[in-house]
Amino acid sequence: MCFVLLLGLAVGSFLNVVIWRVPRRESIVAPPSACPVCGHPIRPRDNVPVLSWLVLRARCRDCNAPISRRYPLVEAGTGLIFVLVAWQFGLTWDLPAFLYLAAIAVALAMIDLDVHRLPDVIVLPAYGVGLVLLALASADPGGTADWGALVRALIGGAGLFAMYFLLALVYPAGMGFGDVKLAGVLGLYLAWIGWGALVVGAFSAFLVGGVFSIALLAARLATRKSGIPFGPWMLAGAAIGIAAGEPIWSAYLGLMV
Repeated sequence: MCFVLLLGLAVGSFLNVVIWRVPRRESIVAPPSACPVCGHPIRPRDNVPVLSWLVLRARCRDCNAPISRRYPLVEAGTGLIFVLVAWQFGLTWDLPAFLYLAAIAVALAMIDLDVHRLPDVIVLPAYGVGLVLLALASADPGGTADWGALVRALIGGAGLFAMYFLLALVYPAGMGFGDVKLAGVLGLYLAWIGWGALVVGAFSAFLVGGVFSIALLAARLATRKSGIPFGPWMLAGAAIGIAAGEPIWSAYLGLMV
C-alpha cells in the first residue's frame, strides 16, 4: 500500500499540471512547471508532492507569491483514492484499469468544476486505454479468464452512452455532449464489474447530483438557472457503483423478491 500511496502522490502532482494546462490547450510535457506569477521554473526539490508545499509554507521560493492549497489537496486526494482502489481490488490485474480510471476522474472532475467542460483529449483516449486494461483484467494471466466481463463492458458502455445521448437530445440545456462521451467510458467500467454496478452507478450520479443541487438552492448559493457541472457527480456515482454497486443491487433485488 505504501508504494500505491507514493504512486498516487506522484500521479496527483502530474494531474495538477494536466488540470491547469489542458483547458488552456497547453502542452503537459513542456515547458517545465513554473511559478505562474514570476515565471521562475520550479526546482526539483520544490516539486515533491505535499511535502514541498509544507516546507515552502505555501509560498513561491523566488517571489513569495502564495501557492494554492489546491495543489497539495489534489496530490493527497489522488494518493488516498489510489489506496482505496488498491484496497478494493488488491494486487490483481484489475488494479491498473481502475487506477487509470481514478487518475482521469480526478483530472476531469477538477477541470469540469473549473471550466464546465470535459476535454476530449482526456475522455476519448480513455475508451482505448480502458478497453485494453479491462481486456488484460479479463484475460487474468496466470488465473481464470472471464471474457464475459469484457463483453458485458462493451454492452454497458454502449448502453450508458445511448441513455445519456437521448437525455442530451431531450434536454440539451442540462446535459452536455461531454457528459455523453464520459458516460460511455464509465459504462465500460461499471458493467465490467456487473449489471448491478452499472445500474447503481448510473442512478447514483443523478441522486447525488440532485441532492447537491437542492442543497445549493436551499442555501441560496445557486438559482434554477445556474450552470452546475454534472461530470463530477457522474464520477461520484461511478465510484459508488464500483465500490458497492453489486451488494446494493443484490440487497434491492432481495427486497423486491
